[in-house]
Amino acid sequence: MSGKPYDPSSEGAQMSFSGRMSYGDYLRLERVLDAQEPLSSAHDEMLFIIQHQTSELWMKLAIHEIRAAMLAIREDRLQPAFKMLSRVARIFEQLTGAWDVLRTMTPSEYTEFRASLGQSSGFQSWQYRAIEFLAGNRNLAMLKPHEHRPDITAKLEDILAAPSLYDEALRLLARNGFDIGGEDKRTDWRETRTENQKVLDAWKAVYREPTTHWMLYELAEKLVDFEDYFRRWRFNHVTTVERIIGLKRGTGGTAGVSYLRRMLEVELFPELWKVRTEL
Repeated sequence: MSGKPYDPSSEGAQMSFSGRMSYGDYLRLERVLDAQEPLSSAHDEMLFIIQHQTSELWMKLAIHEIRAAMLAIREDRLQPAFKMLSRVARIFEQLTGAWDVLRTMTPSEYTEFRASLGQSSGFQSWQYRAIEFLAGNRNLAMLKPHEHRPDITAKLEDILAAPSLYDEALRLLARNGFDIGGEDKRTDWRETRTENQKVLDAWKAVYREPTTHWMLYELAEKLVDFEDYFRRWRFNHVTTVERIIGLKRGTGGTAGVSYLRRMLEVELFPELWKVRTEL
């Protein structure tokens, strides 16, 4: 290379930010980058913290998009809902890939700082619980880890007081003339719903004539796409944990890998998976 170094200001780039909002100001990067405070001298604790903090940021966006999609479905604005649900699936694809970085940490490296975690554990993530509650998996036992935080409990209770994403999809079926076996008459949203043959029959009718019910058909596939990526994320979580701690108990007292494997059995949209067998 020869000549003078390139100066972006020669082409009009703003280089002085005294009194102006900069990139770091807009993103509040000082707050974000000061939020990593390892409790040990272990090199890999920084990786562990950043992995989980960035996951929480992605989950915050997922919650934002799921809520917006639910409102759009409620208002029969399906095309914007499709875009939002597609974004949620991509968010979980991003989260799934993040486990690949954490898996570069070996069991001996994790052991160096694991004791510093105390009883903190990922299953205590209230945003993860919010996503499950929003989607329709409403296991009320999972409110208990948040009882010490009335503000967080109130947020989760607000979710439980309203229809889930899947409930909104079923109510949409009803608005389009499908018999969903009284699901549209429900008023208590706190409990996880059980599989319903009428709902299965309704989805079966949609899938048998997709061109007739294209918007419902596309919504069904967007929901399946969401759960597909959500399951992949949970599966990668299981394999990452087993790779790093084997079958030890989790820091939060769960059974560790066996607990996570049990979570893999949960279906968010059961009739949408069963319809594939019955078509």
